[in-house]
Amino acid sequence: MKRRQFLTKTAGGAGLLASGVAGSAAAQESEDPRTGSGTQDDPYVVEMRTEGSEFIFDPVGLYVEPGDYVQWDNVSGNHSTTSYSEGNPEASTNLIPEAAEPWNSKVLPQGGSSTFTYQFQEPGTYDYYCIPHKTLGMVARVVCGEPGGPAEENEIPDSVGSGVMPGSDTIVEDKALAYPYFPETGGGPLPGLALGGAALFALGNVYILSQTDRFSGRYDEDVPDDTDV
Repeated sequence: MKRRQFLTKTAGGAGLLASGVAGSAAAQESEDPRTGSGTQDDPYVVEMRTEGSEFIFDPVGLYVEPGDYVQWDNVSGNHSTTSYSEGNPEASTNLIPEAAEPWNSKVLPQGGSSTFTYQFQEPGTYDYYCIPHKTLGMVARVVCGEPGGPAEENEIPDSVGSGVMPGSDTIVEDKALAYPYFPETGGGPLPGLALGGAALFALGNVYILSQTDRFSGRYDEDVPDDTDV
């Protein structure tokens, strides 16, 4: 094999890898990650789960439009979905829009019919929690229409466990953020960084292989070409 042929094949393979990474990222951006369509008959779905020592709302960040419905499904454990509203159990502050109706499902036992549905009508940011697991980090956020209201002006008073509470602008952009959520770094979100690192690693291997092959001496003028018969 000639050196030119080797470089062409290896560079082509790296190009396919890079294009595959870019294509995968583009496909992810084009898909709506939310479950449901937001209608009364097909509401957006948030799961409430217990996984070992973790108590989870998933997605932990959700974007909706005014008039959309959200249904919380209690998949495992005993959980509630309860807005940070004065008067709700263990809520010391109000973290939903001032004109919005508060909600409290109370603690739902695990089971197929353990669901709660709420219609978001007022634009703004809504923070909510699970009554028995609030202090263990079971909190989440919904942005309706656009960020705004007390939740944007005050820190949530509880730990959010694994990951962090998503920023409202990120929720608006991504539509739904799975638990656990980790913030973007300067180079992009962590999954994107992993894919980019894999591509760079592959390109580095291509370069090393090409240089090793180049200096092996097989392309010197006095070395016969073993590919020509």
